[in-house]
Amino acid sequence: MVSINNKEFLFAPIADQIISSEKVAHVQIGNNAEHALLVLTKTGYSAIPVLDHQYHLKGLLGIGMITDAILGLERIEYERLENIKVDEIMETSLPTIRVNERFQRAMDLLINHPFLCVTEEDGTFAGILTRRVVMKEFKKYLYNVQA
Repeated sequence: MVSINNKEFLFAPIADQIISSEKVAHVQIGNNAEHALLVLTKTGYSAIPVLDHQYHLKGLLGIGMITDAILGLERIEYERLENIKVDEIMETSLPTIRVNERFQRAMDLLINHPFLCVTEEDGTFAGILTRRVVMKEFKKYLYNVQA
C-alpha cells in the first residue's frame, strides 16, 4: 500500500486544472427547455451549468430534469419543451468550488459528482473541474512519489 506522508498534492491549487468557461457548454436563465435539450444532446453532456446574463452561476440542468418536466400521465409531452424555462426546472443546490481552492476540497466534493462548477469570488462562472482531471493528477502524483 502506498503511504503519502506529505500534503503536496492535497494542498496544490486547482486553478491550472480547470476547464475554462469558454470551453464549457451552458444555458442561460430564460432559455427554454427545448434549447437546453439541444445543447445537452449536441454536446453529449449529462448536465450543464445555468448562468445569468452576467455569467454568474445559478444552477445545473440535466437531461433527467427536462424529462421529468415533460413527463405526462400517459406519454412524454414534447410540445411543452418550448414553454418551460430552464430556471423553473434547474437544480440550485449544487456543490461549487472557488477558483483559488485546493485539491483536497475538490476530492471531497467529487466523490459524489462527476464534475464541479468553479466560480470566481464574485460568483462568476470560471469553468468546471472534472473528476477525470483530478484522478489523472492524483495518478501522476502517486507515480512520482513511488519513483
